[in-house]
Amino acid sequence: MAHFNGGDKPFDFERGFVIDFDPQTGLSKTLDTGKRYLSQMKGMFADEKAYEEALAKEDSVVYEFHSMPAPETPGDFAFGCSILNPGKVGDEYYFTKGHFHTILDTGEVYYCLKGHGYMLMENPEGDWLALEMKAGETLYVPKRYAHRSINVSPDEQLITYFVFRADAGHDYGTIETKGYRKLMVERDGKPAIIDNPNWK
Repeated sequence: MAHFNGGDKPFDFERGFVIDFDPQTGLSKTLDTGKRYLSQMKGMFADEKAYEEALAKEDSVVYEFHSMPAPETPGDFAFGCSILNPGKVGDEYYFTKGHFHTILDTGEVYYCLKGHGYMLMENPEGDWLALEMKAGETLYVPKRYAHRSINVSPDEQLITYFVFRADAGHDYGTIETKGYRKLMVERDGKPAIIDNPNWK
């Protein structure tokens, strides 16, 4: 099938465009992913000794994500896929770095394409929650909440499709400096929430 009167220009945010995402892999033939390696997440896992031991074995790819070239203007949307690999550092599951939005009053939508995980969220006032994600489910992150995806599967990627306002920006620095109040770890073969001993 062909487009009519448009659609030939990639990433045409003025007139519209189509882009491919493989629901089984989260990858696109049109848009490359950025990669976060274990070495880029120093200080983010609670068990520093376990982190150094894991890094000495292999600088693994923890997750991949699409950086959509969306104009950072009101009314546009940024979107793409996040691909979080299975794994743990010590007993703490692999996670994405997590972020607030620079425009704090920004929500975000995640659709889980594949896998099993959680979205860990917290706001500046101290409220927190962790919502379970399974394939076929949509999760809404409310405004003012930092959010981090966590993969609790032992052998399957957690693949999510996300959408948020393109001018929202990302504040990674707050989480990198303070950490999250809570951590998700494995206890007796199941996910459990504990206090972060390194939270500042």
